[in-house]
Amino acid sequence: MVLTNSFAAGTLPDYHANPQQHVKKLLRKYDRRHTNNVLIVDIGKQRMHHYRGTQLLKTYKVSTSKFGIGSRAGSQKTPLGVHWIKKKIGRNAKFGTIFKARINTGKRVKIITDNSPSKADYVTSRIMWLQGLEPGKNRGYRIDSFKRYIYIHGTGEEGRIGRPASHGCVRMYNRDVIELFDKLPVYTLVNIIR
Repeated sequence: MVLTNSFAAGTLPDYHANPQQHVKKLLRKYDRRHTNNVLIVDIGKQRMHHYRGTQLLKTYKVSTSKFGIGSRAGSQKTPLGVHWIKKKIGRNAKFGTIFKARINTGKRVKIITDNSPSKADYVTSRIMWLQGLEPGKNRGYRIDSFKRYIYIHGTGEEGRIGRPASHGCVRMYNRDVIELFDKLPVYTLVNIIR
C-alpha cells in the first residue's frame, strides 16, 4: 500500500484533551486493514495505551529514547507520529530471549530490576517493527522509522522502564511485550505523541 501526503493530511484532535476523539479519528484516517486496535505511546508520561475501537483496554509503562524525540537516521531518538506494526518477530520465543538483527540468538538476558544500565541495548522476548505512515515526518529519506529499525520490544533493563532510557525504540517489560504481541495483529496503528 502506498501512502501519499494527501492520505496523511489533516490533524488529529489532541490526545490529552480528548482521547476517544483522537483514537476515533485516527482509526477513521488510517485503519485501512481494519484491525480496530490502536496503541498510543505517550512520551511525556512514558506510558502506552492499548485501545480497541475507542475503548481503553490497558495501559503499560514504557521507556522511549534517552536522547529525546526525533526522526533523523542515526539520532537514536524516538520518532513522533502515526505508524503501524509492519512485522512481528519472536512468536513462541522464551521469556528474555535476546534477538540480534532480528534473529533469535538462543541466549537469554539477565533482567536488571534496579536503575543500573546493562552492557548492551538488548532487544528481548518479542519485536513489533514499526513503519511510519506520515511521509516527511517518519517515512522517507533519512527519517524512515522502518529503515531505522524502530521497534516495540522487551528489554533487560526493566528497572529503567517508566523513564527515557532506550536508543530510539519503545521498550516494555518482557511479560508485557509478550502479552501485547499475542493480542495485536500486524497493521495495528501506533501513534507516538509528546
